[in-house]
Amino acid sequence: MLRLAGVSYRYPGASVDTLHAVELELRPGTVTGLVGPAEAGKSTLCLVAGGLAPRVVGGRLVGELAIDGANTRGWPMHALAEHVVTGLQDPAGQLSLIAETVLGEVAFGPANLGLPRDEVEARSRSALRQVGIEDLAQRDPARLSGGQQQLVTLACLLAMRPRYLVLDEPVAHLDARSARLVLEAVRAAADDGAGVLLAEQRTLALAEACDSVAVIAAGNVVTQGEPRAVLSDPTVAAFGIEELPEARLRRLLGEAGLDPA
Repeated sequence: MLRLAGVSYRYPGASVDTLHAVELELRPGTVTGLVGPAEAGKSTLCLVAGGLAPRVVGGRLVGELAIDGANTRGWPMHALAEHVVTGLQDPAGQLSLIAETVLGEVAFGPANLGLPRDEVEARSRSALRQVGIEDLAQRDPARLSGGQQQLVTLACLLAMRPRYLVLDEPVAHLDARSARLVLEAVRAAADDGAGVLLAEQRTLALAEACDSVAVIAAGNVVTQGEPRAVLSDPTVAAFGIEELPEARLRRLLGEAGLDPA
């Protein structure tokens, strides 16, 4: 289990914390959704859960990031990366752009794990297939659209086969078909045993892909539970979070004086 225990975080040069005493758990084999209004702290929480803050970003962290019962405070980044990988909102910034092909880019991570060549290729081709971009295998990674780069970045992460996977809005720039493939790949990774944190604004996607959803507002995790129950709660909508279609329909029927049952 990956656990944030009493985690508060402050960016370098900031006068106040962005996260406040956050408690959150990622269990292997499950997808935990994360939703909240703009500037609520979703991306910051992803950076902390992935170990990038404060190791890479800097700043001050109070509390504990634990993986499988071990406090990771003294772990170097390369040791942490063997357990948890993170997909950020800017896909281009996560590509090495060293490889001449997409297949080579996806193979970069598992190759650095020292895996046999056949295993590296098998993982890489499987990851490309999972996100529906086998046809891009021989393309130059530097000559892809933003949406294609996002899919390649996710394939890179999946090829690592991490125990924990942190994704910050991985379908933000994708069309409906590609978004569906990504969510199916995320679900498949969890079904294979990974613990996934999925930050996303589309509540319907969260309801369909996640086992639980946590709501963050002003740096505080304010509630967590079964996705449709949480996302249908009127107090959650009050934070400016998109209503589920069925919750919106029930509300509108009630406002019109009709029985929403």
